[in-house]
Amino acid sequence: MSEPLLRVTGLVKRFGGLVATDNLDLDVRHGEVHALIGPNGAGKTTAIAQISGEQRQNAGTIHFDGEEISALSTPERVRRGLARSFQITQVLPDYTTLENVALAVQAQAGHSFRFFGNARNDDRLNEPALQYLKDVGLGARASVRVADLAHGEQRQLELAMALATRPRLLLLDEPMAGMGASESQEVTEVLLGLKGRITMLLVEHDMEAVWALADRISVLVYGRCIATGTPAEIRGNADVKVAYLGEEA
Repeated sequence: MSEPLLRVTGLVKRFGGLVATDNLDLDVRHGEVHALIGPNGAGKTTAIAQISGEQRQNAGTIHFDGEEISALSTPERVRRGLARSFQITQVLPDYTTLENVALAVQAQAGHSFRFFGNARNDDRLNEPALQYLKDVGLGARASVRVADLAHGEQRQLELAMALATRPRLLLLDEPMAGMGASESQEVTEVLLGLKGRITMLLVEHDMEAVWALADRISVLVYGRCIATGTPAEIRGNADVKVAYLGEEA
């Protein structure tokens, strides 16, 4: 079996007396959508924050494409192809959607934001930016100010900005949070369109989205992974039903 793209081994994160991740083992295979689910307080977001480099673990290791990245900063991890969506950067509400994504393209290329005013009409930025907007279903909204976008559209914009970093692994931390059913379905369709092109680690409470998207699912309870398997295997796991899924199963 080939080496997974991401391998987390023995990850521990403590906040005083609280153990948020407790000897967590997790792997994400190339090309898959791997969902991380669990009850509130299970440590899912803390695990994502450690993988992205926003929080440092107290113990354990993180390997990305065979390289240990445990000590690397968030920008260094982004340069290696690991991006966290929806918290990756702040959108600029007075700029258009196209301009926001063009900024992300410019940043990925290593250029300073100071010169963006002179680059607004630069096709080297705008052409890829427009393609990323099309990838997330916002191609027709390129000229709209971000402040005028609906909540779900702003989430789609943030996803386009994440795609502009050219990630090999996309960390999705509750992308459907705060959305209604129709908006959640739209974002699910967008992610289905990206499936197979980009490896994803998805934290999400919307189980309909999880069942639709995930190739494999890992279940966290009190910071530990109690089960990993296909959606069918997780649905049929008695321990998971008791710990988390309950009536939803």
